[in-house]
Amino acid sequence: MKWKIKPNRNRKIYHLFYAKSGMYIVVVIILFVAIGLLTTIKPAYRISSNTITNWTSKIDSSIFLYLLGLENRSFRHAFPEDESPPGLSKTLFQMATSMRPDDPRSLLGQEIPGFALFGNRIIVAGKGTDYTNLPIESSPPLEDVLREREAVIEETDEDDQTKQSIPDTAEKKVVFIYNTHNRESFLPHLPDIDDPDLAHHDEVNVTKISERLAESLEVNGIGAIVDETDIMDVLNEKDWEYGQSYEASRQVVEEAFSTNEHLNFVFDIHRDGMSRKHTTMEMEGETYAKIMFVVGEEHDTYENNLALATQLNDLIEETYPGLSRGVITKGGSGNNGIYNQDVSENALTIEIGGVGNDMEELYRSADILAEIFSEFYWDAEEVNVNVGEDE
Repeated sequence: MKWKIKPNRNRKIYHLFYAKSGMYIVVVIILFVAIGLLTTIKPAYRISSNTITNWTSKIDSSIFLYLLGLENRSFRHAFPEDESPPGLSKTLFQMATSMRPDDPRSLLGQEIPGFALFGNRIIVAGKGTDYTNLPIESSPPLEDVLREREAVIEETDEDDQTKQSIPDTAEKKVVFIYNTHNRESFLPHLPDIDDPDLAHHDEVNVTKISERLAESLEVNGIGAIVDETDIMDVLNEKDWEYGQSYEASRQVVEEAFSTNEHLNFVFDIHRDGMSRKHTTMEMEGETYAKIMFVVGEEHDTYENNLALATQLNDLIEETYPGLSRGVITKGGSGNNGIYNQDVSENALTIEIGGVGNDMEELYRSADILAEIFSEFYWDAEEVNVNVGEDE
């Protein structure tokens, strides 16, 4: 028996076929045009990887699991049976606005000054640390950061350090120190500046703390490298904004790891924007700049970084109670959330002092940090040696 298809049905099939074909052609054309735009426009106008990271970090992880399940059935077993697939409109809304409908803080954090700080978590609270005085990561216009300013600094005898008779890393550089916000400076050394947001200088800045920290580590037998890249110049050359600082410094960290096989620890040194009363302590007649450990929680291995920060914090508190402001994690709307710490499980962001501290206070604290870290490092090395001998 032969089946006959009515002419009007044939027309519907043809129309449907051509409609679908036309839709696919349009999608392909749009895709090629988009790729062409992204690869030919000037770098300053391209969507940066940092932007893409910020977009995707706002998306619920179950969405990615669901998408994988569309291609590979094995992933569907990991998706909760009682949970419906994520809605497209909700996902697009989160990407476009950085707000989560089920989390009012994502809206309030953008509208109320200072409210975004409550997205951070205090893991270990140092003396006097609470949610009202967490580190402030300012984002001034780049032109303000690059502006020339007068600075006054007097080097002291405290710079002279004698190398102790202890083990050393045999000229191997195992610690890498850099400064993402390398021009962060200090009001006591900027006589013409009284606004914390303008406390930036091309020479008198946090890089001096990094240099001091490296020197103190060397005294304790630990080889260290201090990166001298002016990240602010890099931003200016690339026509990037201040908020892209971590994207620029990431290239520095990755290059350091690719050219030095012995590097194991990475410290990004900053100074806080909080006032002096929150970042200073007195101990045995001397004033010190307080230290705080910051861990980005928006990458898969952040718990390893957090463990290192907590260990160092505890060691400081044992010997110098009150010097550490504690350990916090950062993530969510308005925060980078990674801080290049996904490059190594031993990568940390360390706030040493604040905008109101002077170099003497900062150097004293850098020496203590080097002392504590050295104890931690050599104790760990001794454990590794003993384990190796047992095996």
